[in-house]
Amino acid sequence: MSAADASSLRIAIIGNSGSGKSSLASKFGSALKLPVYDLDHLHWQEDGRKRDEEEARLLATGHANTSDWIIEGVYGWLVETALPKANALIWLDLPWAECHDGLLRRGTQHGETESDQAALLAWAGDYWTRTTSSSFAGHLQLYEAFGGGKIRLKTRAEAAALSPQAIKRLANEAGAF
Repeated sequence: MSAADASSLRIAIIGNSGSGKSSLASKFGSALKLPVYDLDHLHWQEDGRKRDEEEARLLATGHANTSDWIIEGVYGWLVETALPKANALIWLDLPWAECHDGLLRRGTQHGETESDQAALLAWAGDYWTRTTSSSFAGHLQLYEAFGGGKIRLKTRAEAAALSPQAIKRLANEAGAF
């Protein structure tokens, strides 16, 4: 990252569906006055169809090239587009029971039907057995390879206890918190 980028705050948040990425991003976006980009909006079009992957990558790159942001999502292949510009990575590595409860609590969104919700629950439940970039293995690989400040949170309580000041310190450090 260049010297001009040193004062930028660029945070990537990854984790399984239902882990609380959007809530954490919203909390820190408000506290730190940062724009928040939800990768769901880049991956999916408004009508519910999957966006062309190259188009989604271009959108993610456009956001990542701005000076300050929070980018959050489960899609490892989109997060890895932004990570070279990020100076902090937060991984919400919560157990399935907490993610499952989070998905049920939030209910359907983005125009989902009950059938879509059931498919999402099944997909999210497979997080630990899938081997794609949007899986536990994919997120572990992104986390281990990231050279900036990073933190792996394993409970909602840990996520709730993380402060904006800690995020700023994290972004200025290299290595795990």
